[in-house]
Formats: sequence, C-alpha cells, structure tokens
Amino acid sequence: MRVLLAIALLISSLMPLQAQEQVVAGISQDQISITTDFDGSELLIFGAVKRETAIQQDAPLEVIVTLSGPSGPLNVRQKSRRFGIWINTGNARMDAAPSFYAVNTTAPLDEILSVKANQIARIKVNNAILAIGAFGRVANPGQYREALIRIRENDDLYQLNEGAVKFSEQTLFQTRVTLPANLTEGDFETRIFLLRGGEIVASYQDTLDVRKVGLGRWLYNLSKTNSPAYGVLALIIAVIAGWMASAVFGYFRR
Repeated sequence: MRVLLAIALLISSLMPLQAQEQVVAGISQDQISITTDFDGSELLIFGAVKRETAIQQDAPLEVIVTLSGPSGPLNVRQKSRRFGIWINTGNARMDAAPSFYAVNTTAPLDEILSVKANQIARIKVNNAILAIGAFGRVANPGQYREALIRIRENDDLYQLNEGAVKFSEQTLFQTRVTLPANLTEGDFETRIFLLRGGEIVASYQDTLDVRKVGLGRWLYNLSKTNSPAYGVLALIIAVIAGWMASAVFGYFRR
C-alpha cells in the first residue's frame, strides 16, 4: 500500500500543475474585408479570467493585449543629401517585422512587464522586430530599427495604448484596437497575457483573417499573377484619369 501511495505521489509531482487563472476571450469580428473604399475599422477584444482559486487581492493581475499583422523581411534605407541630391547612404535588412502591431495595456507597460517576461514573449514592438541579419552590415543597426518603428508609428501601423484595457473586478476585460486603412492582408494574431508582479501567469491566442475583396482583390491578384497586364491596366487608368482631369479643367476655364 505504501509503495502504491509513493508511486501515486511521484506521478502527481511529475504532472504539470493546472494554472490558477486562465483567459477566456473573444473578438468582435473573425474576419475583416478590405474593399476599395475601406477607410479603417475598430476591433473589440474582450474576455474574462477563469479561476480555480479566490482572487488574490494582495497581488492584482494586469492585462496586455497585442495584435500583430503578417511579418516579413524588409530593407530599411537611410537617405542623405549629397551634392544637392538625396541618395541612399545606408541599408539594414530586418529579418522579420510585423506589418501592423498594437499593444494595449491596463497600466504603463514598463510598470507591469518585467524584462525577462518581455524577452520570452517578445511583447514590446522593438522585440517583435527581428533584426539579427542587420547586425554586422551597418555601424548602428539599432537606429534603423528605431527609424522603422517611428515611421510606422506615424502611419498608425505601430501603436502603444497604455491604459486602454478596461479591467473590471479583476475578472472582465475589454479593449478596442483601431485598424488604419493601409492594412496588409493576411492572418492577424491576437495575444492576451495575464501578468502578476511583472511575470506572465496565463496567455491566450487567436487569429483574425484580413482579406481584400471585390475589385481590390481582383487587382491584387492581377498584380501577383500577371504583372504585364496589371502594368498596362494601370497605364490605361492613369491616361483616362489625366484626360478626365484635363477635360474638367478645360470646362471650367471656358
């Protein structure tokens, strides 16, 4: 009997412990359609904390929500003015950078996220960009990454919204993410983190489908599958648009 009890205790000690808190979440839309007149959208992300134990009043939870678009490699170039003209004077290749990245939090990010947790989950935008290949080819690759972040922040493609997650009674949470018009189609990944004392105690992940539809989809497919035809079509549209603009201008000059 003692042998069986010892074996049972050993097996139970080797089994992973069930998390005290778990995330149950949802998204207001599971698909976003990009049409020719698409001017952006707003996404509601909501959920609750499922517990196996009572709320720890002395150690409150914090919530971080991230939404990231498709990642891909890209070149970041530095331009300098030489002899009266602008030329490329530096180039760094980012191995992977999300086309869109938003971070919403319940409180200032640096106050609720430890350095170790950020390194593991790669939550901050500068950690979400992989620039391993950039090192060694330029003197200061970090400045190229910072330039990329600054440019995409100005285009609302990279966002940090501290305090944007509403957390009620340490149980229910919700937040809204504003999506700009210049989105890249593909799978957008939603991640939700519960944190206590700067460390991640639970997480949740889901996927949002963003696709071009209608005329925009047809033009996108044409540019990928038949570049010459797409170029001719673009030229024809440009000529027609120029002719129409000239005709309207001439009418008002009469």
